[in-house]
Amino acid sequence: MDVTDQLEDHQACCLPHLLTLRMLVRDTPEPPPPWLAAADVTRATKAILAEVETAVRTVTGGGPGSPDSPGSPGAGIFLSVRLSRLAAAADDAIAAAGAGDFTQLRCHLRRFDTLTSAIWAVQDASR
Repeated sequence: MDVTDQLEDHQACCLPHLLTLRMLVRDTPEPPPPWLAAADVTRATKAILAEVETAVRTVTGGGPGSPDSPGSPGAGIFLSVRLSRLAAAADDAIAAAGAGDFTQLRCHLRRFDTLTSAIWAVQDASR
């Protein structure tokens, strides 16, 4: 299996979790209970982070910032910074869900979704 196939597998594994998060972001008359939203957000963001971290290692040849990164030499560092931002967005979303602040939850989940898409775009360009 080549790098392209591996990245596509990681992206495919993220889709169900991204859909779960998108369902939480949609406007509904009654949001889910905070404990349920927090559990869903935690589970989905952690699964996505794990897939993205593995994909970053695949692209960089070992780890973020690795000197043997394929593509541009700064790809590993760039992806590492993006991964840190993604983790921060996940933490913010989990905190907002736990607090029952669905306005902030929507904001953080949209940012998380955007950052996830940006990381996949960078990884696609690094192949």
